Amino acid sequence: MTGFPKDFVWGTSTSAFQIEGAWLEGGKGLSVWDVFTHIPEKILNNDLAEVACDHYHRYKEDIKLLKDIGVNAYRLSISWPRILPMGYGEKNKEGITFYSKIIDLLLENNITPWLTLHHWDLPAALQFEKDGWLNEKMADYFADYARVCFEEYGDRVKNWITLNEPWVTSMLGYGKGEFAPGRVSITEPYIAAHNLLRAHGKAAKIYHEEFQPTQNGIIGMANNCDWREPKTDSMEDIEAAERALEFFLGWFADPLYKGEYPKTMHERVGDRLPDFTKEDIDLIKGSCDYFGLNHYTTMYAENAEEKTVEVDPHANGAIFEDEHVQLSSDETWEKTTMDWNVVPWGLKKLLHWIDERYDHPTIYVTENGAAFEDKVVDGKVHDDKRINYLESYTSEVAKAIEDGIKINGYFVWSLLDNFEWALGYTQRFGLYYVNYKTLERIPKDSAAWYHNLIKKNLE
Repeated sequence: MTGFPKDFVWGTSTSAFQIEGAWLEGGKGLSVWDVFTHIPEKILNNDLAEVACDHYHRYKEDIKLLKDIGVNAYRLSISWPRILPMGYGEKNKEGITFYSKIIDLLLENNITPWLTLHHWDLPAALQFEKDGWLNEKMADYFADYARVCFEEYGDRVKNWITLNEPWVTSMLGYGKGEFAPGRVSITEPYIAAHNLLRAHGKAAKIYHEEFQPTQNGIIGMANNCDWREPKTDSMEDIEAAERALEFFLGWFADPLYKGEYPKTMHERVGDRLPDFTKEDIDLIKGSCDYFGLNHYTTMYAENAEEKTVEVDPHANGAIFEDEHVQLSSDETWEKTTMDWNVVPWGLKKLLHWIDERYDHPTIYVTENGAAFEDKVVDGKVHDDKRINYLESYTSEVAKAIEDGIKINGYFVWSLLDNFEWALGYTQRFGLYYVNYKTLERIPKDSAAWYHNLIKKNLE
C-alpha cells in the first residue's frame, strides 16, 4: 500500500460513555445516556453502561494496548458531567485529574491525544433544567465547558474536536427517538442541530482567540456521513443522491465552510429550518482548522416523491417527508453485523465530494471500522473480515491521497469492543475483544494487522 506520507497520523478512537463505566464514581454527574439506558426497553437486552469496559479503572492497561499497536495518536472523549457534574457551575477536581493522568500517560508513550468535547453524553441536568439542545443558551453552557477544558489541558493537548456526529444527536436523539434524550419530532432535529452548530462556533472562537495563539493547537468537528450513490444514471436519481448528501453532511458542513444551510434544505424544510444571525455566521463560518469525517458505509439513493417502498431500516436517512430519497442496497454487497454495507469505494468518492465542495480542506478520517461476529478460539480472535474491511478502506484513503486530496490522518473505530448505544453489547467494533464478565482484553488479529500497517508506513 502506498500513498501515505511519513507524518501521517495513525490512531484509534473511543468515547467516554462507551468505555469508561464508573458512572457514579469520582464525583461524576449523570448524563442523558445514564438516564436513557435505565429506561426499560430502550436498550437491546436492557444492557447498561454502568461498568462498560471499566476504562476508568483500567486506563493504564488500555494505553499499553495503544502502545502495543504502535499508533501515534489516540482520540478519546471527555465526559462533560465528569468535568462539570451539573453541566455548569463548580468544577469536579477528580474528573479533571482523571483526564489529566490519561493525557500525561499518552504523552509519556509518544501518543498524541485528540480530545473530543461532546460525544453525545450531555449532562442530564442541562436536559431536565434547560431542555437540552433545544435551548439556544446551550451554546453558552458548552462554550463555558470548553473553556475549562482548554484551560486545564491545552498546555498538552493540541488537537480538539468540539462535537462528534451532531447529526446523530439531532436526528436520532431529537427526531427518531432512538438515542438519548429519546424525543420524536419533525421540527426539533433542526433546532437541536442549529444550537449544536452555534455551540461549536462559540467554543471555536474562544479557542482561536484566547488559547490558540499560545497553545498552537487545532480545533474542528467530526461529522459522520455515508456515501450516497445514484441508483440509476437518471437525472432524478443523481439529484436525489446529491440531496441526500446535503441533508446528511451538508446540513452541518455547509454552515462551517459556506456560512449557510444547503439551498435544498431551505426549499424543502421551510420555516422549520432556523435562520442564522449575522453573529452566528461570523462564529461558525471558517471555524474549523480541519475537516473531521466519520465514515462506515454506502447506500444507493433514488428519487421518491412518494413513500411507496419501505426504506431500509438500517439506513441513516433524513426525515423522508423533507428529503424524499429512497435508500437501498445492492444484494451482492457484503454486510457487517450492523447490516452496514461494505463498499470501500464509497469512502474515496465521499472524500472527493468533500474536497471539491469545501475548497480542499485538510481532512482527518476520525472514525472508520466494522462490527463482525468475533469469537475467542484458543485464546485468540481471528477476524479476517475486519482485516479485509480495514485494508480495503485504508487503500481507498491512500488512493485519495494519491489523487491530491489532503488527508492527514486515519483513526480506527474502535480500540475496544464497547457499549454500542441502543444495541448494548451485541456489536463488536474493537481491535481488542472484551470479555464483559471478566473485562479481560483479548487481541484480535486485526490489532496485529493494524500494527504492521502503521509500522510499514512509518518506516
